Amino acid sequence: MDYLPLRHRFIASSSPDAYTLLLLHGTGGNENDLIPLSELFGKNVNILSVRGNVLENGMPRFFRRIALGVFDEKDVEFRTHELVHFLRSTAIEQQFDVNKVIAVGFSNGANIAGASLMLYPELLAGAILMRPTQPLSQVQEFKTSKQTPVFISSGSTDPTIRIADTKKYEALLSANGFDITHHTIPAGHHLTQKDVILAVEWFNKHFSA
Repeated sequence: MDYLPLRHRFIASSSPDAYTLLLLHGTGGNENDLIPLSELFGKNVNILSVRGNVLENGMPRFFRRIALGVFDEKDVEFRTHELVHFLRSTAIEQQFDVNKVIAVGFSNGANIAGASLMLYPELLAGAILMRPTQPLSQVQEFKTSKQTPVFISSGSTDPTIRIADTKKYEALLSANGFDITHHTIPAGHHLTQKDVILAVEWFNKHFSA
């Protein structure tokens, strides 16, 4: 496939056994947006922060959408394959363990991370999905045997995502073998300190030595 390179930043940990946080921004963001957040996960992680290849009115995204909340699902699939190809080749180049990658995504970034769980269910070691939406409506069978832990945070007053839809998405992931932790935050679509605190606590529980 003719995959395009992805603009990114890589910050290596001094630990040879480190997990790698794959940072995936929201619409209009870039590879710098989530770096400050990632610093709260400690110094013993690698950071791979990626910019999406799609532009919507000049704003970077990870895949195209037809309208608000309506995704171009063929593009979701292509861009997910593109991201995973990039991740595997970058793991070789930067010499980190591709089996110890934890996706950290917000909004559009959370959605391509979720698509990675659905299309490559054995790939990621874990995922933090903040304000996600189910990215692929037709994919229902994507079993993982690893009980991969997944953190989800929703906004109780989010005008773009219904809580019922998030719960349906949670149930689908759970039915396919993922270990889901879901928090509903008293907030809208924006991230809050509470999201970050809960995500770091979840990370420390599952991945800290």
